[in-house]
Amino acid sequence: MLEQGAELELRDLGAKPLSESELEALIGHRDYRQFLNSRNELYRERKMSEHPPIRAEAIRLMARDPNLIRRPVVISGGRIVLGYQEEALRGIAAGAGARKPEKKKAR
Repeated sequence: MLEQGAELELRDLGAKPLSESELEALIGHRDYRQFLNSRNELYRERKMSEHPPIRAEAIRLMARDPNLIRRPVVISGGRIVLGYQEEALRGIAAGAGARKPEKKKAR
């Protein structure tokens, strides 16, 4: 994405996890289950695919265990891409590159 001119703000969720209120704001009205990382050990142990936790519990668990959050989380405007979805990430990068202002040359 950087190669295509996208400007990124990176956050190491291991060092600085998202709080419950940040997760609430990030998820908004979206389906919170899409944010759960199905490869996570806790996800598999609790069989969350068959028995997903309620929203409040899922947010509490993701705040406590950032590895339960599907990553990367890429936000561009109101659009969010979860996980490595190459096509969607390219689309965001291309859009970001297209909106990047041109630098004017000094005369």
